[in-house]
Amino acid sequence: MSGLHEFLHMGGYAFYVWTSYAIAAVVLIANVIGPILHGRALRRALARRTRLENE
Repeated sequence: MSGLHEFLHMGGYAFYVWTSYAIAAVVLIANVIGPILHGRALRRALARRTRLENE
């Protein structure tokens, strides 16, 4: 268990290392979710525009 503790502690730099991992994960997730949400909003706007033009 000592090896796992040392790994998680990272020689005193654990706060900086785990914080950078967390920030990187948030950015990667945002890069996936952002375009999906934008695409949905764009499709809704185009559908609304098409309905209005066809009336």
